[in-house]
Amino acid sequence: MKSYKIAAIYTGVALVKPLSDMLKEILPECEFMNILDDSMIADIIKNNGLVKSVTRRLYAYYEAAACAGADLILNTCSSIGDAVAGAREFIPVPIVRIDEAMCREAVTKAGKIAVLGTVPTTLAPTIRLLEKCAAEAGKQISPVTAVAEGAFQAITAGDAAAHDAILAETAKKIASSCEIILLAQGSMARMEEPLKKLTGLPVISSPRPGIQMVRRILEDM
Repeated sequence: MKSYKIAAIYTGVALVKPLSDMLKEILPECEFMNILDDSMIADIIKNNGLVKSVTRRLYAYYEAAACAGADLILNTCSSIGDAVAGAREFIPVPIVRIDEAMCREAVTKAGKIAVLGTVPTTLAPTIRLLEKCAAEAGKQISPVTAVAEGAFQAITAGDAAAHDAILAETAKKIASSCEIILLAQGSMARMEEPLKKLTGLPVISSPRPGIQMVRRILEDM
C-alpha cells in the first residue's frame, strides 16, 4: 500500500498515545496528524449530548484536516459519532468512525449486546450505530447499557488503576445480561483482555477494528 496522510480527531488526551502507537503499528507506511480538543467532550458532558457548537467546531477540524492534505479522517470519539454522517456530505475525503467496525463485528456475533461506557453521552450514539449496523446486516439485537461511574474522571486524572478497577466491577454487574460486551470509549481498550478473562464473555474495543477498517479503505483507494 502506498503512503497516505491520516488525520485523527481526538476529544481526550488519554487516547492520543495508545491510538497513535496502534496507527503506526497497523499503518507503518502512512503519515499522521493529530487534532485534539478536549473541550468538546467537556461541552458534550455538560449538555448531556452533542450540541451545535461542538458540531461546528468538529466540522472546522474536519475541514482543516482536508485542507492540510489528509487523505482520510479518523473520528476517534464515540460521543461525537453522530456528526459524521452530515460531514460526509461536504468533506472531500473519507471520514471513518472508529467504532463502526466494532459495531459491525458485534452484530454478527450476538443479539444481546452490552455497551459499557465511561461517560453517559457515548451510549446513545453507540446504540444508534449498532442498530444501523444490525439493520444493514438483517440482524435483531437487544442492546443494554452501563456506565462505569467515575472511570472517566479517573483516567482523565491519570489514575489508570482506578479506571480499570471501576470498569471491572461494572463489567461483572452486566455480564449476566448479555452475550458480548462492547467498550464504548477507545481509552477503555486496555481492559479488553482482562474483562474477557473476568467475565468469560467476548469483549470488543474499537481501536484495532477501527484502524483495520481504515487500512481496508485505503487499500481500495
